[in-house]
Amino acid sequence: MQPLIYYMTSDQLTYLVFGIVIVLALAFDLGLLSKKNTHITLRKALLQTIFWVTLALGFFGFMWVEEGRTVALEYLSAYLMEWSLSIDNIFVFILIFNFFGVKDRFYARVLLIGILMAIVFRVIFITIGIELVERFSWLLYVFGGILVYTGFKMFTAKHDDEVNLQENRVYKMLKKFLPLTPQDGDGKWTMRIDGKKYYTSLFVVVIMLATTDIIFAVDSIPAVFAISQNHLVIYTSNIFAVLGLRSLFFLLKGAINKFGHLQQGIAFVLIFIGAKMLVTFFDIHVPILISLLVIVMSVTLSIVYSISVARKETAEETIEEHSPDKDLH
Repeated sequence: MQPLIYYMTSDQLTYLVFGIVIVLALAFDLGLLSKKNTHITLRKALLQTIFWVTLALGFFGFMWVEEGRTVALEYLSAYLMEWSLSIDNIFVFILIFNFFGVKDRFYARVLLIGILMAIVFRVIFITIGIELVERFSWLLYVFGGILVYTGFKMFTAKHDDEVNLQENRVYKMLKKFLPLTPQDGDGKWTMRIDGKKYYTSLFVVVIMLATTDIIFAVDSIPAVFAISQNHLVIYTSNIFAVLGLRSLFFLLKGAINKFGHLQQGIAFVLIFIGAKMLVTFFDIHVPILISLLVIVMSVTLSIVYSISVARKETAEETIEEHSPDKDLH
């Protein structure tokens, strides 16, 4: 009698391997690399980031063997694009944590639950998106227009614009319908005050993390459709990118100011991907390898430029601090 794997299609086998890899990776990450209510050091965050990126790239190699060159390159392009877009998520995550005064020892657990919720929402949105695109193919052009518009808007936006979380719609809705307390309940989601049940600040943070990712998914999911309509590529690239958010958060939370121009690089990627989707109307198809190169070059150059500008500004500030006052009058 032949084993069950023998009767599986290539896609089914890839999904099976993907599921097993994700479950084992999460168990390893949570069991060995992370411990409840502990501070995540920069070194541990770097190791976890390398772990998730290596895992995603290893899966790329598996897809190359199992699914072929084209599908593998589509996956890699989609993953890199989603990964770069997720950096924008992290800037907002940091604002949320600072606004609610979350203690360092709760960061890892809150992020994990928020990100797992975000994955569930993404799977739902992707499934709906796939169904809509298969029924109404013209929606791809709508997605393309949204990406071009978003890209131009992001390119001209100021990175240091203040975000007023007091006016956040989700936060206002939670305050309206649920009894909230500014206390963190020592890591609990609810606590009782004078016999009444209240939802803690950590509960609010988890909900805001998940819903914030939904807002970003409005851009990222259409963008992945521009790269590939392969269901396997869309699901796996998104999930791998989102799972790497937690370690990336700890890696970048102390260096926000060093990535001031990354936004422009991501914006250019969105404009390119949106335009790539729109020109298919004229039967113009951009090769996937070109898309991959544009994504890598745009993000890499914007990061390098951001770091060089940040270093220059730091050097100038240091010189100004140590220079004598030239105005003698």
